[in-house]
Amino acid sequence: MKTISLFNLAIILCFLGCTPTIPSAEKVAIIPAPNHLKIESKEFVIDENTVFVIPPSWQQVGNYLQHFVEKGLQLPLRQLKNAQTNFIQFHLDSQIKNKEAYRLSIATNSIHIHAGSEAGAFYAVQTLMQLFPTHFESPEFNKKQIAIQCLSIEDAPAYAYRGMHLDVGRHFYSVEFIKKYIDMLSRLKLNRFHWHLTEDQGWRIEIKKYPKLTSVGAFRKETLIGHARNKPHQFDGKPYGGFYTQDQIKEIVAYAKQRFVTVIPEIELPGHSSAAIAAYPELGCGIRPVEVATKWGIFDDIYCPKESTFAFLEDVLDEVMMLFPSEYIHIGGDEAPKANWNACSNCQKRIQQLGLKDSHELQSYFIKRIEMYLNRKGRQIIGWDEILEGGLAPNATVMSWRGVKGAIATAQQGNPVILTPNSHCYFDYYQAEGDQPLAIGGYLPLEKVYSFNPQLEALTAEERKHIMGIQGNVWTEYMPTSQQVEYMAFPRIMALSELAWTSQKDHYGAFASRAMHYSKRLKTLNVNVAPHYFNLQPKYQMNHGKLHVTFDPTKYNLPIHYHTGGNAFSLQQSKAYTQAIPIDKTTSLFASICTTDGKPIGKPFQTKIYPHIGISGPLTINPAPSKKYDSGGTMAIQNGVLGSKRYGDNEWLGFATNAKETIWLEYQWDRNKSIKSLRTRFHNAKAHWIYAPTQIKLYTNKKDKAIASYTIAPNTEQIIEVLWSFEEIQTKHLYIEVIPFGTIPAAKQGAGHLAWTFLDEMILE
Repeated sequence: MKTISLFNLAIILCFLGCTPTIPSAEKVAIIPAPNHLKIESKEFVIDENTVFVIPPSWQQVGNYLQHFVEKGLQLPLRQLKNAQTNFIQFHLDSQIKNKEAYRLSIATNSIHIHAGSEAGAFYAVQTLMQLFPTHFESPEFNKKQIAIQCLSIEDAPAYAYRGMHLDVGRHFYSVEFIKKYIDMLSRLKLNRFHWHLTEDQGWRIEIKKYPKLTSVGAFRKETLIGHARNKPHQFDGKPYGGFYTQDQIKEIVAYAKQRFVTVIPEIELPGHSSAAIAAYPELGCGIRPVEVATKWGIFDDIYCPKESTFAFLEDVLDEVMMLFPSEYIHIGGDEAPKANWNACSNCQKRIQQLGLKDSHELQSYFIKRIEMYLNRKGRQIIGWDEILEGGLAPNATVMSWRGVKGAIATAQQGNPVILTPNSHCYFDYYQAEGDQPLAIGGYLPLEKVYSFNPQLEALTAEERKHIMGIQGNVWTEYMPTSQQVEYMAFPRIMALSELAWTSQKDHYGAFASRAMHYSKRLKTLNVNVAPHYFNLQPKYQMNHGKLHVTFDPTKYNLPIHYHTGGNAFSLQQSKAYTQAIPIDKTTSLFASICTTDGKPIGKPFQTKIYPHIGISGPLTINPAPSKKYDSGGTMAIQNGVLGSKRYGDNEWLGFATNAKETIWLEYQWDRNKSIKSLRTRFHNAKAHWIYAPTQIKLYTNKKDKAIASYTIAPNTEQIIEVLWSFEEIQTKHLYIEVIPFGTIPAAKQGAGHLAWTFLDEMILE
C-alpha cells in the first residue's frame, strides 16, 4: 500500500490552492502511482552545480536524464565518478531482482536511483521527471534552477506486459508521430507497442520480395465519408495511402528500444487481408475480384490456405522477423468470415485431406501452421481470442478482446493471456456524452477504464499467473489525423498505465486529479488531451413510491452542485447536493463537481427525466443482461432516462440471446394501472453485431395469448424508436416479451454469431 494517500495530496495541491510546505517544489502527482511513497518536507535544488554519477554500463539512461535536465535549464552539466553533495547518482543494485523495479530517494543534497537493471533505472527516471515543473519542457521555461520534492519511493510493476496498440492500416501516420506515440508510452512506464501494420484498407510495411504489397496494397482509391452505418455510403474520391520503408521501421524499433519499449508487429491472417489479395489475387479463393477496401468493416476476402499462400506468408514473416527482434509476432486471427472457404473447392478439399470437421478447424490449422513456422525461428505468436475457435495453438498467447471470456478459457488451458477487453480497453469508443468527434460507437469514459480489475475473479490464484498483462487498443477507422489519435488515447491511456503498473488502485477521485495534473505536462509537449476527467454518474432509486436521484460525493471527495430546470448548468441557480433529489414530473437535471471554493470542474452532467408508470413497480428481467452491459441494472430501463447514442452507457441493457430465447420483462404493482402506450428505443448498430428485435408483445398473464403485438420493420437507423399506442389495459401485472433478431446473416459483420439486443427505457403511460 502507498504510505501516503495520493488522493489527499492531489486534491489538496491541485484544487484547494493551499500553499505546500515547499512553495518552489512541484506537486507530487505521479502516474502510474508508485506502490510505496513517502513524502518528506524538504527539497533538493538542481542548478548549474548539480553533477551526475553514472555507471559506465548505464550511460544510455543516465545521458537520457542529463539531456532532459540540460535542455530544460539550458545549462551544461557535468558527470563525475564520485560526488559529495548536489548530485544525482545511479546505483546497480543486485538486491533488486525484478528488472523493472527501482528505488528512488531524494534528500536535500542528493538523488539516488537504485535498480537491478537499466530498465528499472529508466522507470525511476520517468518518475523523477514527473517531479519537475509541468512546463519544464516548454520553450518558454527560462529558469536556471528548480526544486524537487524530497521523498522516497519503492516501486515495481504489477504486470510484465504493459501495452498500447495503434492501427495504421485504416489511417497512416508519420514516422515522427509514431516516435512521439512511443515516447508517450514510455513516460507512463508502458513497455509494449503493438503496431497493427496490415489491414483490408492498407498494407503498411515494405516487403522487398513482394513489392506490389506496397505499390498496390498500400493505397486505396478513396475513403468512406461519415460512419459506416450511414447508408447509402459516400466517398471522398481521393486516393489515400502510405507505408513504412524497412529503414524507417528499423529507425522506429531502435528509437523504441532506447525507451525500453518492445515493438510487436501485427501481420493479419487469415482475415483482414483484402489489401494483400488486391496486390496478389492468387492469395485469395478467387470468388470475386478484390480491391483495397475503401470502407470499414469485415470482408469475406481472406487468404486461401493453399501451399503457395503459406509460402508467401513465410516469406513475409521472414522479412518481418528481420526487422523486429521481439519474441512475439502478432498474427491477428480475428474476424475471418468463412463464406469464401465454404464456397472454395480447394478449401473443402483441404478440410477433407486433413480430416477436419469444418472451416473453423481449418482456421485453427492455419494458425497452428504459422505458429509452428515462427516457433522454428525462435518466435512466439499472439492472436486475438478468435484463435481459440477450432482449437488453440499449443504455444499461442491470446489477446482477449471480446470481454474476458477468452482470457478465462486461455488461462484455464495454461496458455499466456493479455487482457484487452473492448468493454474497458478500446479507446476508439466515445469517452464522453454530447458533442464529440465521430467515433466507431460504444461508450468508455475514463472512470470505466480505471474500474477494470485485471485480477479476474473467475480464475484461481494459479491460473492468474498466466495473465501476462493488459493492453489498450486504438483502432483508427475514424481517426484521420494524429491529433485525433491523441484525443482518443489521452487521458484514458493514463488509467491503463496505472492498471498495468500499480499493485493497488487509488481512489478514482485521486487518480482523476493526478490525470488532470499530468495533462499539463502533455499539453507542454503538444499532446492533444481530451478534457474528460470527472463525469458525474447518478444513481436512481425508488423511495416511498417516488423516483429519487443520488450522487456519490465521496467518489471525488469534492462538493457537488445541482439544479432542476433550465437549458444548461448554472452555478448561480444551483445549490449544494446534500441528499437524494426527488423527481415527480418531467424535468431537466443539471449537476457539476466543484472545487471547495465553488468552481465547476469538468463538463457538467445533464439529463432529462420522464417519470412514468413503469418506474413504480418491481421489475424482473429474464434472462439477465450480459454482465458487460448491465451497468445500470433494472433501473436502466425504469428510471425515466433515455440512453444516449452510446450503447455502452448506463442507460442501455445488452443481451446476447437467440430468437428462440426471448427477453421477458415482468412488472408487478400493488394496484391496477391504466396503460395505453409504450415508448422505447432499440440500438441497431449492425457494425457492432447489434440488431433491433423483430417484435414486442404484451401480456397480462404469461400463459395467455398476447393482448397486443408490435412488429419492428427492418431499419438502417442507429437508434430505432418505438411509439406504440394500444387499447387501454387495466392490470396489476404486465409482461413485455422482446423477440431478438437471432443469428446474424451471411455477408454481414459477425455472420453466424448471435446478434446483440440492446434495450432502452420502457416508458409506460
